[in-house]
Amino acid sequence: MTLHRGTSCAAVSTRLFHFSDDPSIRRFDPRPVRVPATRPEGFDWLNGPLVWAIDDWHQPMYYFPRDCPRILLWPTPSTTDADRSRLFGQSRARMLAFVEADWMPALERAQIHRYEFAPEAFVALDDAGMWVSRTAVEPLDCTRLDDLPGHLRTADVELRVLAELTPLRDVWSTSLHASGIRLRNARGWT
Repeated sequence: MTLHRGTSCAAVSTRLFHFSDDPSIRRFDPRPVRVPATRPEGFDWLNGPLVWAIDDWHQPMYYFPRDCPRILLWPTPSTTDADRSRLFGQSRARMLAFVEADWMPALERAQIHRYEFAPEAFVALDDAGMWVSRTAVEPLDCTRLDDLPGHLRTADVELRVLAELTPLRDVWSTSLHASGIRLRNARGWT
């Protein structure tokens, strides 16, 4: 994770979201992360009480049941033709999403709720569209999302199903951006 001190969202026109299976949240209070991560020096505060949000472009990373392990890949300006060819093949999708076959029934029947926030209270982490607020935030709107595979297709994200995600352990050493979410729930990951 590349972390920067953050850019205030007040000067940036962006849409920010939070995803939950709870449709009744009226206020998001800052809370510490459930599983603290090792942070670079000066960034321990990222394990502390925060409200997390994701920007519009990156929101497909959360079109999944909460605990579903997944890996998402997308090209960056420094992505090599070899890495793109090896992992994307002939796909023209803007992003690839990999899940385990055992999670497909849950993905196909899941409902999640997308909360939208006013951006002023948030700062950018300059990492995969993540933003944080140290203060409580009330959502502007809540939208229920059904047919998550359909939402992925609409967002130009190609869903690829594998028996296990472990064959993708090396994607972090490629020139593509790789984001892994809930990998502690992936078969054989730890």
